[in-house]
Amino acid sequence: MESFFRAQNGQYGRFQGDTFFARNSYVGIQGPIGTFTAGRLTTQLFVSTILFNPFVDSYVFSPMVYHVFLGQGTFPTYKTDQGVTGDSGWNNAVQYTSPDFNGLSGSVMYAFGNNAGDGRSKKYSAQFLYFHGPFAATGVYQYVNFNNTPGDLPTSNAFTIPGFKSQSVAQLGASYDLKFVKFFAQYMYTYTKNGIDVGTFHVNTGQGGVTVPLGPGTVMASYAYSRSNGGLDQTHKSWALGYDYPLSKRTDVYAAYLNNKYTSMSTGDTFGVGIRAKF
Repeated sequence: MESFFRAQNGQYGRFQGDTFFARNSYVGIQGPIGTFTAGRLTTQLFVSTILFNPFVDSYVFSPMVYHVFLGQGTFPTYKTDQGVTGDSGWNNAVQYTSPDFNGLSGSVMYAFGNNAGDGRSKKYSAQFLYFHGPFAATGVYQYVNFNNTPGDLPTSNAFTIPGFKSQSVAQLGASYDLKFVKFFAQYMYTYTKNGIDVGTFHVNTGQGGVTVPLGPGTVMASYAYSRSNGGLDQTHKSWALGYDYPLSKRTDVYAAYLNNKYTSMSTGDTFGVGIRAKF
């Protein structure tokens, strides 16, 4: 059972109203044929997204994380809102993960809605991961089906308005480590069924980035681009640059900058410095 907390005020959750065990809360069994888990589980799309971009799971500075999980704040200005619906964790989920076969593993997940007998809120996904020497790759597919009041998606989510039907997401990622530089690349296709305004629409998203050792630390750079085919032909461009410096095996300090731009909107700039303690 894992919970988030906000160090600035000691309150639990990522935001006010978040569930207590918002990260992982599950039971499982592992054996020679694989691993079975059930409960609240981290989504496979989240895992693939963070493993193949230089800023990993940063919700503040990672362009790809921003485009995937934070790209829904433009509705109703843009009817073809670009983000992925749902959370980085799914409730009432079951998952099977295969054993590792020379660096290759696969997993499948299915999640039920929080209302008993209501099959309109189902979600499922499938993923593969491959790690071999300097090369790594992933592929994941995710489907979310929901009604007007699904009960298991945030009420602030743009897709909970009446009319949105379902969303399919496919993502590919790869990385290659040359020691003096590590390359990252991702491509994502999002298809949303919408019963109002614009009908169906799709979004293409790409991300490229590098990490470069510099002194005892690491330079990180990433660029992400999204474009929707529907409605107002919206684009979303983000790039970030950062440096991470280890003070010890468990503690590091960092500085980073993110530039973010939507079509016909002013540019957003985010600067930050911080310290992390890893346990």
